[in-house]
Amino acid sequence: MNTKTVHIGDRVIGGGNPILIQSMTNTKTQDVEATVNQILKLEAAGCDIIRCAVPDMDAAKALGEIKKRVHIPIVADIHFDYRLAIAAMENGADKIRINPGNIGSIDRIKTVVDVAKERNIPIRVGVNSGSLEKELVEKYGGVTAEGLVESALDKVRIIEDLGYDNLVISIKSSDVMMCVKAHELIADKTNHPLHVGITEAGTLISGNIKSACGLSMILSQKIGDTIRVSLTGDPVEEIKSAKLILKTLGLRKGGVEIVSCPTCGRTQIDLIGLANKVETLVSEFDNLDIKVAVMGCVVNGPGEAKEADLGVAGGIGEGLLIKSGEIIKKMPENKLLDALREELENWSK
Repeated sequence: MNTKTVHIGDRVIGGGNPILIQSMTNTKTQDVEATVNQILKLEAAGCDIIRCAVPDMDAAKALGEIKKRVHIPIVADIHFDYRLAIAAMENGADKIRINPGNIGSIDRIKTVVDVAKERNIPIRVGVNSGSLEKELVEKYGGVTAEGLVESALDKVRIIEDLGYDNLVISIKSSDVMMCVKAHELIADKTNHPLHVGITEAGTLISGNIKSACGLSMILSQKIGDTIRVSLTGDPVEEIKSAKLILKTLGLRKGGVEIVSCPTCGRTQIDLIGLANKVETLVSEFDNLDIKVAVMGCVVNGPGEAKEADLGVAGGIGEGLLIKSGEIIKKMPENKLLDALREELENWSK
């Protein structure tokens, strides 16, 4: 999909640029310390753009202090009160997310658009299946992909008619197939960048599966410029999942890929615990583009890890460090992680 470029702070989406990863803080934005700490953790995990809820004027004003202490663009999430959108922009928001349908009269929308235009701040127009207008539900006989697209384009038209087209569109649904169809439909009708995600996807397991299925179907059609994996939980998990989805689809390079064998009767170590520890460890090495295997036994480990750059395999209280399919060290099991870290820190094939 050939979309326009949109600048969000010092980041760029659309126009064939790499797909950027977003998340949203779940702290009270008014709590500057907690919000900054969470954003810094998200930055470290690989978040490119962060959205913060702005439910009141204190939250809007807090953005100014938050912005001084973080390094990625901030999107202010606004509902209902147009004055909050203006205050958020005045306090440094790099982008605002609004639904013109709940901002109020055209005069209020124009006031918001005028400030955005003056400061060249992009507006994300958001439409969710849960808030589709009654008349569109009636027109299409329920909540449908066609209704979502019509609603989104109506909102876009309102802002374009006010003389502003620095826009990003978001059409989300918790229904995966509806969300996919809506993106396929809208891709032919606009050249504005699309923010893609499965909304209210769920907890870690169900949310990841729904997001991976939906985002894969959309992104594999070259639709989408920035994504969010919406999970009920720690937002850092959203970043891990988004990076893995993009990497699996060949849309992002860098970062260590983990492969691990399923447990079986030969497993004589805590393979699940080891794999989780390795996953946490390698997240620190986004500069590397390699594969690390975690194997559960010394019998098949070296052979199964042959396609990986590095691997670890465990036995009864002992472990093997493997490089390019060859055993290079044997050591006590509790030394495996330290040995792997040393290899990663000094990586060369």
